[in-house]
Amino acid sequence: MPFAHFKVPAGTLGPDDKKKIVERTTDLYAEIYGERARATTVVLVDEVADGGWGVGGHVLTAALLNGDA
Repeated sequence: MPFAHFKVPAGTLGPDDKKKIVERTTDLYAEIYGERARATTVVLVDEVADGGWGVGGHVLTAALLNGDA
């Protein structure tokens, strides 16, 4: 069963964006593994709370990413 897990900053994606991620990821797995994989492909879009993640030892916030900090 193909599985993809996306972690995104909370509040940055709307329902249509999440739908697009699920559909396109499923399409990609079906392209790679064949149509048999489509029915069992799992895509998880997980929203991470602001300040709940970091890169290179630095906590990231939406304000920092948007250049507001």
